Amino acid sequence: MDSTSKPTFDPKEHQHLRYNPLRDSWVLVSAHRMKRPWKGQVEKPPEDNTPRHDPNNPLCPGSVRANGEVNPEYDSTFMFDNDFPALQPDAPDPGSDHHPLFQSKAARGVCKVMCFHPWSDITLPLMQPAEIRKVIDKWADLIVELGAEYTWVQIFENKGAMMGCSNPHPHCQVWASNFLPNEAALAERCQRDFLQKHGEPLLVQYARMEAQAQERVVVENEHWLVVVPYWATWPFQTLLLPRRHVFRLPDLTAQERDSLASIMKRLLTKYDNLFEVSFPYSMGWHGAPTGSHLQEDMSHWQLHAHYYPPLLRSATIRKFMVGYEMLANEQRDLTPEQVCFLLNNYKKRHILVFAIGFTLLHLPHLLH
Repeated sequence: MDSTSKPTFDPKEHQHLRYNPLRDSWVLVSAHRMKRPWKGQVEKPPEDNTPRHDPNNPLCPGSVRANGEVNPEYDSTFMFDNDFPALQPDAPDPGSDHHPLFQSKAARGVCKVMCFHPWSDITLPLMQPAEIRKVIDKWADLIVELGAEYTWVQIFENKGAMMGCSNPHPHCQVWASNFLPNEAALAERCQRDFLQKHGEPLLVQYARMEAQAQERVVVENEHWLVVVPYWATWPFQTLLLPRRHVFRLPDLTAQERDSLASIMKRLLTKYDNLFEVSFPYSMGWHGAPTGSHLQEDMSHWQLHAHYYPPLLRSATIRKFMVGYEMLANEQRDLTPEQVCFLLNNYKKRHILVFAIGFTLLHLPHLLH
């Protein structure tokens, strides 16, 4: 190459921007940054000595919670009202504000906690598919129950102390609100605009194209597809999509629910195997809004789940969204294609962990 010619673009070597159509935003991809040595914070690896039952853990069967209530001796899923809810159904209206810089409005809702299993030393990837299916059925029931009244029902799981989980017990939270939260409102607008412009739901088209390309597919089966999205922000972020056009969790058939239990177990097992650790993440479901929206045309919506794990180089080195990411633009240090390769080749873990930590981009025979 002479001094006047331009280098050929290589996504693994040259920074570039990728568009996220679900958020109408851009992410900066800078894979060459993985060459730098790490001298930042190192987390403690998660402890693996969680007792099966701890009477002092408020999520265990038979334990006393903060409000004095005693949990039943449950043997499957268990639901209760959050003892410290961020949303309450009877909060007073703050009144109307007329100045554009000082606006407020009423926020009402309910917050619930749902335990997946009576044992504290188990997580979703360690549960049997039939047990995961019960979790899925309960999620669907909650969308029907709470969605009859509330505009948005957010199901989410924070797994691991790194993600702020204060109780080592398999569980999720469900917050239902009378308003459309920011992320939901953004997904609503972007999916509606895409359908109007292109004549097909955004995520229906995207799932079909990813299934055809196979470049970022982590796991798949007859009814579901998991990809590292082209626009991923978090290092090992994944997107779980149905192959069929589905608005909400209750719309899933029995076969699709069984298939979902299977693919969730496979995905989360891959996560755990990558660094041989119980992989931390925040995950949540996004489906069409509920409440008054149940009577509206929601054909632009496609049900999907986001998984946002924080780990970057190892079980003890995480990605921090600070500085430039907070003040300017989201940024990632690995291409989604590299991440997909790592997740699909975790059996070469000892080579891959070394590669991630030190010379990832110097191993073209692993990451091509």
